[in-house]
This record gives sequence, structure tokens and C-alpha cells, in this order.
Amino acid sequence: MSIRLRFLCLLLVATAPVVASSNADPTVFQREDVFGLQWVSKPQISPDGQRIVYERKSMDIMKDRRVGRLWLVGADGENHVPLDSGSSGQGGAQWSPAGDRIAFIADGQIHVHWLEGSKSAAITQLTESPSSMSWSPDGSRIAFSMLVPEAPPVLVKPLKKPEGAEWPDAPSVTTALRYERDGAGRLEPGYSHLFVVDADGGPARQVTSGDYHHTGQAQWLADGSGLVFSANRHPEWEHQIRESELYQLDIASGEIQALTARKGPDAGPVVSPDGRYVAWNGYDDKVQAFQVTQLYVMDLDDGEPRALNATLDRSVSGLQWAGNSKGVYYLYSDKGETRVGFTSLSDKSRDVARKVGGESMARPYSGGSYSVSRNGTVAFSLSEPSRPAELAIATGSADKARTVIALNENLLAHRTLGEVEEVWYSSSIDGLDLQGWIIKPPNYEEGKAYPLLVENHGGPIAHYGPHFTPELQLFAAHGYLVFYPNPRGSTSYGEAFANLLFNNYPGEDYQDVMDGADYLIDKGLTSEDRLYVTGGSAGGIMTAWIVGKNNRFQAAAVIKPVMNWISKLLTADNYFYYADYRYPGQVWENPENYWKSSPVSLVGNIQTPTMVMVGSNDLRTPLSEAKQLYHALKLRQIDTALVEVPEAPHFIGNRPSQLITKVDHILAWFEKYPWNTSGEDDGQEATR
Repeated sequence: MSIRLRFLCLLLVATAPVVASSNADPTVFQREDVFGLQWVSKPQISPDGQRIVYERKSMDIMKDRRVGRLWLVGADGENHVPLDSGSSGQGGAQWSPAGDRIAFIADGQIHVHWLEGSKSAAITQLTESPSSMSWSPDGSRIAFSMLVPEAPPVLVKPLKKPEGAEWPDAPSVTTALRYERDGAGRLEPGYSHLFVVDADGGPARQVTSGDYHHTGQAQWLADGSGLVFSANRHPEWEHQIRESELYQLDIASGEIQALTARKGPDAGPVVSPDGRYVAWNGYDDKVQAFQVTQLYVMDLDDGEPRALNATLDRSVSGLQWAGNSKGVYYLYSDKGETRVGFTSLSDKSRDVARKVGGESMARPYSGGSYSVSRNGTVAFSLSEPSRPAELAIATGSADKARTVIALNENLLAHRTLGEVEEVWYSSSIDGLDLQGWIIKPPNYEEGKAYPLLVENHGGPIAHYGPHFTPELQLFAAHGYLVFYPNPRGSTSYGEAFANLLFNNYPGEDYQDVMDGADYLIDKGLTSEDRLYVTGGSAGGIMTAWIVGKNNRFQAAAVIKPVMNWISKLLTADNYFYYADYRYPGQVWENPENYWKSSPVSLVGNIQTPTMVMVGSNDLRTPLSEAKQLYHALKLRQIDTALVEVPEAPHFIGNRPSQLITKVDHILAWFEKYPWNTSGEDDGQEATR
């Protein structure tokens, strides 16, 4: 069935798209199905490897929110029950060293669940939300991080308002470099510090001080006398965006000493069970677009760091020690797939789990989470192209993984999904091998040319992979062959590959995307007159760049783009992050370079009908960026529409209804511009 027939009743005007209806074929993935999806996140396996607590995520149709509850299950899949009958929003679960209790966070407080008797209780009365908990080795205390608020700065003493007068609020004043964050808004003034509380409850004691942030998970020394943590306690910390060190805190005296000292981040410390070593991840800052985060280990007695598995050329994260203190587990991604690796102290490495991920639940970004028991059993979120993250365990090697809990069979086993297929092709620029994936429409017919929808990923220093994606499955369900590539600049292919965008973005990555489309045309999977393109964030930049460079696409949907690097970098919440690491100098020091990399410089070439979408609360790529493209196209009388998603931050799809409406608007816009049914190739390369 053609896309035109599926949208037969759709009425669309240029400035007010009507939301597309559900797919007429009830056997394929429907937009309403988004609310039925569930997925596993942050599984934590007990020390003895017998039980797993995990966050069971779902979409609440009444609150229109992603919600989470903690569930407990045996490693054999039996006794699958909610951990606690309390409210949703539970998370941060951590097993006690003896495996008899689970600490977790709910309703802004630390709770403890006792396995014996199956009872839970809040053990704190905090005024701010805690995070990053860790148990002391003897199970008697819990360390955590929490904001200590400060009064906001004021410049003048306000007038006294008469009783009953209707005056506006006093002006908001900030003097901080980082004062807002996309998705959170204006940040509360203050500093995050480390606290310790008795595991049986009582008052929490602050153990760090000073005008510094201490936000990561602190690690206890083996004897419980102190903590190892990562922070930036340099005097110029606010302007040292990528700098951090490891520190050791003596809890009794409050004395803090630095364990590392180099230019670059040192983060994610974990102390070995025997208390002898600390492992962490970091890199020597070379000031470039992407730098591989390596695994380091140091004997706490001699203080000499050394790199493990230094030839990996993939970033590592989520470190955990083996129960016998003889090696370190970690997450890393290779060619779009996330894995759990293990490296011994003698520098021998192997994979212990593959296909980790499936937690993004919008577009097919990688990631995922895992934990390891003392005997080496790995619990992880299992990613399959046809399912959101399920719970799995692996014992000994990556080839011995099995699914423990499958949450989506009652829904997805009754849907015909688009088949995901890996594709490799060569760059016409320099012959680089490039990877991507296609999602075929359900009930795909071999030999038939389908309309191609190119989906560009964000970042751009990020990557897609073979993961379940409700957004792209909805595109496929409406008859599109969906192509999502990892062009140069994508991660999981090594530092050199990702760093090809250094002072060169957008650059040859544009041609990488077009080479992928040409490869699919050459294979007969689509044709020149059936091309559509979209993408969000950096993918929105690429989409705008593509239609500024050629007129080959029937229509485009540019989602939350950067159109002008000069305006973006002086208005966005992360305005302090780009200079020198993406382009040389600040925008006022090198405006020509920033301008030539801005898609707004190409708007005079655009002939493609282009919809522009952005969240009204987006602080990362502000509304003003999307408006620059919309206004330019209106002035040039190019068909366009501006879609503002109310109250949405940069992650438009965070609320399920907005994930759906995002997809609906893209589909509706593309249907307004059907492919050239005559089969003639009217796409011409644009001139600059």
C-alpha cells in the first residue's frame, strides 16, 4: 500500500499540519503502541548473583510521562515482584555489601528495603534530592551527593511592596558561568557536596566543603575511613570545563588530598574490593573534537597510574571491579554495538556481554547499563532491533547470555515490525568504510523501490546502532525505507574517525550521508525521485546543510537545529563548551570560520520544502535558531512550516505524546510532497 493511500484522509496546510492518523494496518506498529512499551534500565545484581533489582520503565498515558518503578527478580526469572509498593519515580538502587538490603531513592529521600520481611522505610529527611549513593564496606553507612543551596545574588535592595499590591517578582540575577540547563531550566544556586548517613537512619552529615561541586558517586575505602571521589577543586574550576581530578577524603579529619594531577578529566573512580587499587576513566586533553576515554588503574599505596587495554581505541565507562580484585569491567561501543568488556590487571581483555542498550526509547542511540556479581555474573539491559531493553544475564563469556525478563511480548509479538539490516558502503571522498542501518517497511517486497527516509543522528559526536526505536519504526510502518547512517564524526569507530570533524563540521560527513543514499539507490531499494530527509539537533544541522547543498529531496524536516553557530554559542545553555574543541577561538575571534560552518549561510540555495520543528523550552538549540531557517525560507517564498512543541526541552520525545506528535508532523509534511511519480530525475546539485 502506498503512503498516499495510507494518508488519504489527511488534510494539511503549510502553517498548521494536521496530525497523521494511526496506520490503517492494525498488524504493524501503531503510534498508540508507544504508550504500551516497557523497558529495563540500570539492573543491579546481588553480590551472590541470585537476584536482580532493576528500574522498570514505562510510558504513563494519563500523566504523559516516562515513569519508573523498581522490580526484583531472581536470576532464574522467578519471583518477579515490585520491590516496594510506594510511588513511581523510584531509582538509584544499590545492594548492600551483604546483599540483605537495597538502598534506593524515592520522593526525594533515601529509602532502604530489607529483604528479610520485605519492608521498606525512608531513612532520611532531606531538603534537597540526593543522588549517587554508595554503601560503606561494612554496610553501616551510605554516602551520597546533594546540593547545598545558597541565596541567589542580588544587586539592589528591592522596594518594599505595599500590602496587597500586585507587583511582579523581583529580577533574577546570576553571576555563574553555568546557570541553566536544558530540561531543568534555571539552576538553583549552591554547590553539590558529599554526605554520609547511617544505614538505619538519622541525620546526614556533610563531609565536603568549599565552593566546588561534588556530584559523582563517591567510593569507600576498604576500611571505611574515607572516600575516593572525582571533582574539580582547582581555583579556576568554573572555566575548566573538561578538568577533574581524583581525591581522597579522610572522613574523621575532613582532610582531602589529590590523587591525580594532569590536564584532562579523571572521573568514575571505583575502589577494588581488597582496597588496594582505584580504577577510573580519563584522558590527556589534546584539545580536539573527540578524545577516547581510557581505563586507568593505580595502587593507592604507591600512587602510580597506568593505562589498561590502552590499544582499545574506544571510550570506556561504567567501571566495576571483579570480586577478586584482579580486573575491571567496563562498557564500550564498537561499530554501533555496546558491549561489556573485562581487562585483568595483567592487561588481558575479553568481552563478557554484547548487545547492551535499548534504553533510549526514541531514536536508536546506543548506551545501556549493567552490573556484576562477586562471582562474575553480568546483569545487563539487552538490546535487540525488535525490542526495547530486556533484562539478561551473561556468565563467563558474551556467548553465554540469556534473557531473564521480556517485558514487551504481549504487545510486540503481535506486531509486524520493520526488519533492521546493517549496511556498509565506501566514502566517495577518501574510501573510508562507512556503516549504517536500514529499516524495511513491514511486509517488505523484494525488488520494489520504496521511498527513502534518511534519518541523521545528533551529536554529532555520537552514534546510532541496531537498537529498537519507536520513532523510526513508525516511519517504516508508514511505508518508508528508513536509512540511518554513522558518517565520519560518529563515535564507536575510534578517535581518528570521530575527530575528522575537528574544525570541519559540517564537512565531508555530508558526503558520507549522500553516499549512503546513492548506495541504496544503486541497490534498487529506492530511487532518485523518492528521497526524504530529517534529523534532530546535529541531525537537524545536517538536514539543513543537505538541502542547502542539493535539491535532490522531495521534502525535509529540520528538527531542533543549529542554524547559526555565532548566535547559538552566545545563547545556548552550553555556550561555554565549544571554543577550540570544535572550532578555533571564540565566535568573536574567528567569526568567518563559525559562519562558513553555519547552515544559515546556505539558505539562499534551498529549494526543498522544509518543515522546522523545535521545543518551546529548548535551551540547547534555542527557538531563535529554528526561526532563522523558517524566516529565511518565508522571505524566499519556499514552502515551509514552523512547529513549536509546547513546553518541550531539547529532547522533544521525552513525553510520549510529544514523541508521537513529532513523528506525526514529519509524516504529514512528507505526505504533502509526494515523490515524482513520472520517475524523472529532477534533482540537481545546488550552486553556492
